[in-house]
Amino acid sequence: MKNTLKKVICVLVALSTMALCLASCGGDANETTAPAGDTTNTADGQTYTVGICQLVQHVALDAATEGFKKALTDKLGDNVIFDEQNASNEATNCTTICGKFVADKVDLIMANATPALTAAATATDSIPIVATSVTDFATALGITDWTGATGYNVTGTADLAPLDEQAAMIKELCPDAKNVGILYCSAEPNSKYQSDVIQGYLTELGLTSKEYTFTDSNDVASVAALAADECDVLFAPTDNTVAYNAEAINNAIDGKNVPLVAGESGICKGCGIATLSIDYFDIGYKAGEMAYEILVNDADPATMEIEYADAPAKMYMPERCTALGITVPDTYEAITE
Repeated sequence: MKNTLKKVICVLVALSTMALCLASCGGDANETTAPAGDTTNTADGQTYTVGICQLVQHVALDAATEGFKKALTDKLGDNVIFDEQNASNEATNCTTICGKFVADKVDLIMANATPALTAAATATDSIPIVATSVTDFATALGITDWTGATGYNVTGTADLAPLDEQAAMIKELCPDAKNVGILYCSAEPNSKYQSDVIQGYLTELGLTSKEYTFTDSNDVASVAALAADECDVLFAPTDNTVAYNAEAINNAIDGKNVPLVAGESGICKGCGIATLSIDYFDIGYKAGEMAYEILVNDADPATMEIEYADAPAKMYMPERCTALGITVPDTYEAITE
């Protein structure tokens, strides 16, 4: 009798355990795992996957990416997932990265720098693209009738500081200079754009100018040294290859007593004396806010006008200016980091 009672109790316990297990599992019966890029409803809202293609690691682009991610995480918290990829300064890698983002069906592509934007725009005409650290979107995308918005699935933030003010800075800091060497990578169309524009302003100021271009990192130092030998002052626009090789440029021109005015603060820290620079974290943050409007509020990138940085700041490197005997007006802010 005791053995029979024990068997009955065991059976009842087993049945109760099975019922509890079935009840606890019932809520998951219809749940599926969405592939990358699909949006799924979570307890906190919708989840988005954003692919980030950054051309190369250097101070300016890194800051723009951080600003972009900060803006989206400020607004979406854990409901945004970043697939962050670096192309190691190779345009072909940008193509591969953006092709994978399209295959993965990400919700949005962030393109950091012009070659990344070009690759993304070539890869898709349907997935929204928000670019940053692009000097001139019309040049980058081959748009001839520029109106302020691209007209298709691309928008973003530009990193161009006023080139007339940059030319005036060269004249202000180096009043005795007569010729300016413009140093940039010939593979970057936005650098060519800046060179063409600033040469006009330099001419108006009574200065002559000459372009000194290199094709990649291999000939940066030799071209920089030649430019320093032939010119009174150098100008380097916002150029990713220059930024990546700023230390090499500094080594090449060090001791030649030729100052270099830079298009942004990262280049200036590496090899320059002064810059009229924007804040790359800020333009990245602006781009992140634009991405949020597209993802959450269905804003159309085709009609969103390109946004620009707030007023750029005049900045200088105190030690280099002192060494070259350059007097810096009080309106300039010292770079201390």
